[in-house]
Amino acid sequence: MTGCRLTIHANTPGGSARAVVLLLSLMVLLAGCGTRPDAGILEVSQQVASDTTPHTILVATTREPDTRPGTLFGRERSTGLNFAEATVSVPSTHEAGKIEWPSTPPGNPETDFTVRATQRLDDDTFRAALNAELAKRPKGKREVFVFIHGYNTRFPEALYRMVQLKHDSGLPHVAVLFTWASGGNVTDYLYDSNSATIARDGLERTLRMVTGSNAEKVNVLAHSMGNWVLTETIRQIRISGRPLPERKVGVVAMAAPDLDIDVFKAQMRRAGKPTKPYIILVSRDDRALQASSLIAGGKQRLGAYENEAELAELGAIVIDLTDIAGTDAANHGKFAEIAQAAPELRSALQSLELRPQVSTTETTVDAVGNTAKAAITFPLKILTAPLTALSNRQ
Repeated sequence: MTGCRLTIHANTPGGSARAVVLLLSLMVLLAGCGTRPDAGILEVSQQVASDTTPHTILVATTREPDTRPGTLFGRERSTGLNFAEATVSVPSTHEAGKIEWPSTPPGNPETDFTVRATQRLDDDTFRAALNAELAKRPKGKREVFVFIHGYNTRFPEALYRMVQLKHDSGLPHVAVLFTWASGGNVTDYLYDSNSATIARDGLERTLRMVTGSNAEKVNVLAHSMGNWVLTETIRQIRISGRPLPERKVGVVAMAAPDLDIDVFKAQMRRAGKPTKPYIILVSRDDRALQASSLIAGGKQRLGAYENEAELAELGAIVIDLTDIAGTDAANHGKFAEIAQAAPELRSALQSLELRPQVSTTETTVDAVGNTAKAAITFPLKILTAPLTALSNRQ
């Protein structure tokens, strides 16, 4: 990936203050800029490769279909919800937390993430495909994992991130990617914010379809601006008076949420404290959230909020990732790096729920991620869990 540099002079129109804000904001957002996957990168490979692991991903999206070969969906907004299915193989040489992008499509399945099959679906075939995937799991294991990506994310990036999370976690859940119409460029912050807002109805419809399937549990993970889509959807479901079936709602996790803390508090007041606490992954060194805070007039973002006790009172378990070294310059993607520790983290949370305490707590979890290459320890800190609420869970 090639590098790039942005130069902003203090004497540009608008004054030095604006220049400083733009510089601080864009330096972290542009940290990974350079060559990025674009149209055609999802070309299907017919190359035979035995030492790979295939993953089937179901897609629900508010993106407009893109008919160019190897593309599927682009940046434009759709007036409705579209569906697809993709099978992507992961090479045996894969390193946890990373995505091995092909230098040219369709890539080499021995070394790259490689698309093996794609097809567009409609409502009926999406439901059928979902239930077919669930039927491959034994009873008691029929769970769904819904992932909602964040700002500045192109469709191939969202798809391959979903694959990486599923592969590294080792969890057998059926993977459903909800992808909204992010513009996929650092200058599209306002476009993305509006696209995320538009996507609320699409996400509500998706969650109702998934919880209405044969799934026993539905788990949701949102990253960055994707948490705006998620929390607004939760709020509107509450207002609708037609809640999702509580027995099917599993883990709801918010990774590095790019969400104004006051907005989150207002949403929670309207939606009410959740029966099952939300999991909020925070990091004090997240430079992307620092930049977003500057853009937002200095208001703290939920993913970097420092009052864990207040978040616990709202109904959240706070997990601090600050001590984990990030591989991206902005420290905004740590959630992807700890995916391999998901089973251990889930066990730690379950053990926490069984404790009879009613006060807040801090627990350091040495969650060991199991990979074929190595065992890596992640010093996760579980902070100020709302144990009173947890003790009442069924």
